[in-house]
Amino acid sequence: MDYLLEFQENILRQIKNDFRRYLHDKINWKHRMIGIKGPRGAGKTTLMLQHLKYDLGMPSEALYITADHNWFYNHTLFDVASDWYKQGGKILFIDEVHKYPGWSVELKNIYDGLPEMKVVFSASSALDIYRGEADLSRRVITYLLAGLSFREFLLFTGGISFEAITIDDIIKNHQNISRMITEDFRPLPAFRKYLEVGYLPVIAEGEDTYLMKLKQVINTIVDIDLAYIASYNSGTAIKVKKLLGVIAESVPFKPNIASLARKLDLSRDSVYQYIYQLRDAKLLNTISTEGKGVSTLQKPDKIFLENSNLAYALKENPDIGNIRETFVLNQLLNAGLNVNSPAEGDFIADGLTIEVGGKGKNRNQVKHLDNYLIASDNLETGSGNKAPVWLFGFLY
Repeated sequence: MDYLLEFQENILRQIKNDFRRYLHDKINWKHRMIGIKGPRGAGKTTLMLQHLKYDLGMPSEALYITADHNWFYNHTLFDVASDWYKQGGKILFIDEVHKYPGWSVELKNIYDGLPEMKVVFSASSALDIYRGEADLSRRVITYLLAGLSFREFLLFTGGISFEAITIDDIIKNHQNISRMITEDFRPLPAFRKYLEVGYLPVIAEGEDTYLMKLKQVINTIVDIDLAYIASYNSGTAIKVKKLLGVIAESVPFKPNIASLARKLDLSRDSVYQYIYQLRDAKLLNTISTEGKGVSTLQKPDKIFLENSNLAYALKENPDIGNIRETFVLNQLLNAGLNVNSPAEGDFIADGLTIEVGGKGKNRNQVKHLDNYLIASDNLETGSGNKAPVWLFGFLY
């Protein structure tokens, strides 16, 4: 146990409190078992450690461990929790729980067998916490940590602070909001940078190495995270990467499953399965028409990369129109809106039809609709039903 405590001390020394993710204040930290899911590199570890160090004040009854630590070659999660409990421990932080075989059974045993122990754990966004070997549905509250919004990017990289807004704010008051933001700040240069290299906090380590590190993140998700969760072998991982590459070449992608299956020498069911696993791993986003099912054997109407940075990592000179649509969908979904593919326009979000385009985008395609908004690029301030596209980056 001393070995784990020393490991915790070494990790905590590196944690600072100068920036906190949007999710921090949304978590009910009083709950007995909390799961924090999200894409690799989004900051789940830092989020937990900031709570441990600065909110709790590094109490003697709290312990941070990571599930891929070599300590678990000879010990179980329940062993550690039980030993810690006997020493007066009351809180256990477990990082990357998906890397521990039998994680759901161990978490259930900790919850049921150590009733005074609180557990906070992080996991890959691809992990279905409620469909493990043990039923955790009544025990765990799950939160999803997305990548940085454009608003967070501005605070994280430049110390420029703005409040988050809602989609209703954009509909009813986007002109006044954008005027207030642009009074002393020019958003467009920062927005261009965000679209290319601003989605993950690793931007703090240098803009010039960001895309290289993002490619490493992609490989790690497929080779390691999905290998743990979906039992991928090396041959499967190669096919999944080829599928991701094919989709990246032509997003927004209206999938022809039969064609994809032939091209990649896969069954149709395997193509469906890999698409939805890549979506759950936050490498893709999918949308369907309203009322359409979302089973893993249901073809999505459109497939997008999960965020715009992925386009720059996977393809040379990605199309700016695709980048804009990818950004808007990403921010809408991360803000918790229900987004579908409409008959007209690019997206329909909670009843609002959104058409995405450049500065000269007109309303001809949607002007006959009662509830629409045009998200236009290269604008600092919009007017009427035309709002600047960058403003969607303030939704969380």
